[in-house]
Amino acid sequence: MKSIFHPANERGHADHGWLNARHSFSFSSWYDPSKVHFGVLRVLNDDIVAAGTGFGMHPHKDMEIITILLEGELQHRDDMGNGSIIRKGDVQVMSAGTGVYHAEFNPSESAATNLFQLWIFPKENNITPRYDQKSFPLNGRKNRFQTIASGIHRDEELYIHQDAVLSRCSMDTGTSLIYPIAVSGNGVYIIVISGAVSVGDQSAHNRDAVGIWDCDHVELKATEDTELLIIEVPMR
Repeated sequence: MKSIFHPANERGHADHGWLNARHSFSFSSWYDPSKVHFGVLRVLNDDIVAAGTGFGMHPHKDMEIITILLEGELQHRDDMGNGSIIRKGDVQVMSAGTGVYHAEFNPSESAATNLFQLWIFPKENNITPRYDQKSFPLNGRKNRFQTIASGIHRDEELYIHQDAVLSRCSMDTGTSLIYPIAVSGNGVYIIVISGAVSVGDQSAHNRDAVGIWDCDHVELKATEDTELLIIEVPMR
């Protein structure tokens, strides 16, 4: 088994006033040659968007873009004709494929929005762009793994065009779980949304992350009430 530890305070940081962003991997003007990607996971941004502000219309191509709402709301609009609001507990997936333009805006007049946005390289380029979103209830991840997006399962989760699995988990203090690697050769990147957890022999706290590969399972033990995002991806 191989592993890496990414402390929360070593993430990249950019404060634009309307956007306060933390970058787990090199992004925009922040570059760290040791943190360019984890397998096919290219971007994991922890964004706080101020009330009444947002990202103007901008392009993407050949990327699976997953947005997870942690707090607040986000209004989405794209050139495929989609327009919707995603809220806390919702997940949004956009396959950029051959190319798509979209905009994201915090519609609240007073409350900030906090979201994770992930970019994952697809297993095939130039696919037809697509959009989907879904709400995932808290009780579906209480001391268990709740799959929110995947390219290998076809159950209740959203589809992404990659042999990856994204899961959330809400663990009570003292709970132990074993996460089984779904695809041989995949690795997992685990970020602590809140709380504290032991990932194997590594302790991780709020917004710390642990990457593990060359194994068939990962042992987790919550030392506090803990919320996790588990990102299983091909390591190629």
